[in-house]
Amino acid sequence: MSTPETDSATAASTDERTSTETDAETTTTESVLDLAGVTFGYTATSVVEDVSLAIGPGEYVALVGPNGSGKSTLMKLMVGLLEPDAGTARLFGERADRFDDGERVGYVAQEASAAKEMPITVREVVKMGRFPHVGFGRLSSEDWAIVDDALATVGMSAFAGRRVTQLSGGQRQRAFIARALASEADLLVLDEPTVGVDAESVDAFYDLLGALNAEDITVLLIEHDLGAVVEHADRVVCLNREVYFDGPTEEFVESDALARAFGTEARFLAGADE
Repeated sequence: MSTPETDSATAASTDERTSTETDAETTTTESVLDLAGVTFGYTATSVVEDVSLAIGPGEYVALVGPNGSGKSTLMKLMVGLLEPDAGTARLFGERADRFDDGERVGYVAQEASAAKEMPITVREVVKMGRFPHVGFGRLSSEDWAIVDDALATVGMSAFAGRRVTQLSGGQRQRAFIARALASEADLLVLDEPTVGVDAESVDAFYDLLGALNAEDITVLLIEHDLGAVVEHADRVVCLNREVYFDGPTEEFVESDALARAFGTEARFLAGADE
């Protein structure tokens, strides 16, 4: 027999289930990266101002803008290397500057080619990708298998025993991407990865990124070659301190964001460097 008390209890139970299911759905579809009103400056002048955007799982996003536009700073805010002066930056649902699940993020910093002075082998570089899982302890046979698979994925197996000092720019970038893959990262973040890399290697590099993205790895990169961005990225965020455009690549090409952010015409889309 139904009573007001039982009806009330049933409604409360239903509401609780609905809330739990909604929370679970929200968790499942949460953004990989989420910025809300982010502002940051190294001095009193803001380098990044009131930036809000979200990047979901499996997206392929290019961050573009003129020199000095705050691209690298914004990327560092995204991965928690810097803390916003205002606003919030979240990484996989957590505050980015407090995020400590290093195995989920593969970060290839600008001028990673500077590592060419490191007197270690390619396999040792890739091995570092397993440290978030095992610390600095001994790697298991399974860990080494993951290292070797990462090397094979980027086409660097034949160079595993070669010192980084002996690699070309494109080969070094592949080694550092392999390190990110060895960490089994869900997000691959690259800051101008093709600087100093020959044209043939650049084409192979983008083929690799496309293949990784096809396997649901989220890709976020800063790229100075806007022609490559238009050809490969699915979404473009155009920045010059603030966001001038955020949307599908096709719409970016048709927009006036380039002229407004770069102060120039769309000749850059032909692939000319800044």
